Amino acid sequence: MITPAFELSQDPDFLTIIIDVPYARASEFDLYFEGEDFKFYSKPYFLRLTLPGRIVEDGREKASYNVDKRTLTIRLPKESPGQYFEGLDMVTSLLAPKKSRSAKHLVEEIGASAVLSEEEEEEEFEWEIEQTPYKETAESFPALQYYYGFGNLRSGVFQRLQDELSDVVDVKDPDKTPVCERRKERLAAEAAKFDSDHYLADFFEDEAIQHVLKYKPWWVEAHEKMVALQGESHQKHDSNAVVVFTEEEKEQLRRFTNKSYLLDKRSRHHVYLSLIDILLAYCYDICVNEGEQNVESSWNVRKLSATLCWLECFYDIHDVVVCFGRRVLCYPLHRHFDLVTRALNDTVMILQLGRAAVLKCLLDIHKIFRESDPAYLLNDLFITDYCVWIQKTKSKKLAALSESLQKTALAKSHLGFELEELEAAALLVQEEERHLKAAAAVSRQQLPSSESETSDSEESSSTSSETEGSDSDEQESSAGEDGKINSSQGVLQEEGTAPLIDCNGLRQVANTSMVEVSDEKSKASLQSMSVPGKLIEELEKQMHTAISLSEQPEELAAASCFALREQEENHVSEPDK
Repeated sequence: MITPAFELSQDPDFLTIIIDVPYARASEFDLYFEGEDFKFYSKPYFLRLTLPGRIVEDGREKASYNVDKRTLTIRLPKESPGQYFEGLDMVTSLLAPKKSRSAKHLVEEIGASAVLSEEEEEEEFEWEIEQTPYKETAESFPALQYYYGFGNLRSGVFQRLQDELSDVVDVKDPDKTPVCERRKERLAAEAAKFDSDHYLADFFEDEAIQHVLKYKPWWVEAHEKMVALQGESHQKHDSNAVVVFTEEEKEQLRRFTNKSYLLDKRSRHHVYLSLIDILLAYCYDICVNEGEQNVESSWNVRKLSATLCWLECFYDIHDVVVCFGRRVLCYPLHRHFDLVTRALNDTVMILQLGRAAVLKCLLDIHKIFRESDPAYLLNDLFITDYCVWIQKTKSKKLAALSESLQKTALAKSHLGFELEELEAAALLVQEEERHLKAAAAVSRQQLPSSESETSDSEESSSTSSETEGSDSDEQESSAGEDGKINSSQGVLQEEGTAPLIDCNGLRQVANTSMVEVSDEKSKASLQSMSVPGKLIEELEKQMHTAISLSEQPEELAAASCFALREQEENHVSEPDK
């Protein structure tokens, strides 16, 4: 027989059941309903529901068939008009037979003053038993009897799954490792994995982290809607109004096998705390991936949850939060304390929305693990049982759990990595680097001005050297012209012309005028330019050279003049003789 897809809704007077029957004949429907029981049969479909409230057959019931959608809609009157039926979206629980809905003892004391619920029942305790302080050691349990999984109900699973063990959990041998040893190994692994450089890099360069923190998952809008509805009316509202399951999720709920879990008080406490741990890891993954699952989602959820990765058993909500915070700062890509607080706030919202929201998140985790190999083993150990168990959980328990989680305070000092000291030291280093950069900037601003002054001086020196070179060229050309004039004068004097020979004064005037002209030229050239001492010395050498060239013809002329005078004297004395 096939269990058809169905959906339940309600109003104050009626319960509505919509059944999807695409392959059934419209003329062959059988219906039965009375009290909390509802049965439907139409070959090849069979549906049996155990309702959370009572219905009655009084003539107001109605059934209609939609040919286009191939659905059958049934409206059944409530026995007590105005009664709110809780848990109509808990499909697996509704499919359970009536006799298996309770796990109470079959033998009860008649005449008890009050009927205790399953979670409030306490076993009789032998008060005269000898008491010894409890300390968990390797001898506390017999060999190969260490339990794990949902409610610590499983053992011996990893003995036959050694190949997949390392890819699923970090415990080397769960069947032989007690809880206390798992915790020690986990803390040591986290301490070795913590990287201060990675943490500080995300602390100072947090643009990507601030971006993902702005993302709002579906439960934020649902929580706002729930708060708005509660503000309008103090009455309870159907969970379908704020949390809606997809067809795929409904199909998965129909596939689950209904189970009953006999958990003692301590085991129930572990189950609730482990639920918080799993939801925290899931909320982190949804936040950093902005609601889109990827190949890292399976790794993120199971790595950040110590329940899934180390088969941890928690005893306090604060321990759960501290453990999650440590793992966020050790393993994923984004390691920031704000992501821890964001996951805490999201988990509180999910718990406040009730078991429908929790179930929707667990179904998404189940899908993530189902599509990842070998993470699907975690579904068998934890998630499938959680999906079935949460449908039977009291809403007041989840409300109390969310309130306790909201009151739990978490500071960086609780994580044990000396985060505040690291941040203070890093800020000091950053301040020193800022001062060094400021000093370097000032030096760079001063460097261009000095370079400009140096370039100006170089330009002036090059200009002066150019002017000196041009002046030296002019001086050399003037000295060459003076040499030519002096040499021409020497030639004239060697020819022994009469005016130069007869008139001593004229000759001397010419020589002095020539020397004066050369001196005036040298003085004018020296006054027209300011040159270094080497150029002055060269000009003086050239000037002396010109003067020496001009003095040599004078000596020749004087010698010829003396010879002529001697000849004249001799010529005058001959007649006297």
